[in-house]
Amino acid sequence: MKLQKYPCGSVRTYKEIAKLLNSHAYRAVGTAIGKNPFPILIPCHRVIRSDGKIGDFRGGTPMKVEILKNEGIKIQDLKLLDPKKSLQKNKKNKKDRKSI
Repeated sequence: MKLQKYPCGSVRTYKEIAKLLNSHAYRAVGTAIGKNPFPILIPCHRVIRSDGKIGDFRGGTPMKVEILKNEGIKIQDLKLLDPKKSLQKNKKNKKDRKSI
């Protein structure tokens, strides 16, 4: 996977990534991403749940929140305040999406 191509300040959902892999195994995608041994180099913190909640993180949920906030993502109560805005940034990078 090329999670490294996803720019700072943008997020993807587990569902989005599964669809790019021609799969409906959203939880399996989450499990695989959760086993990432290099969470800063391979920015798995930029992958969230489809309902806008940030989901878990190997380094702990507070760390994921802090990293996302430092990247400009607005979060309140472990949920993106404006998930459509953060996900809209993804639409601009359709070419990158095809490289997964």
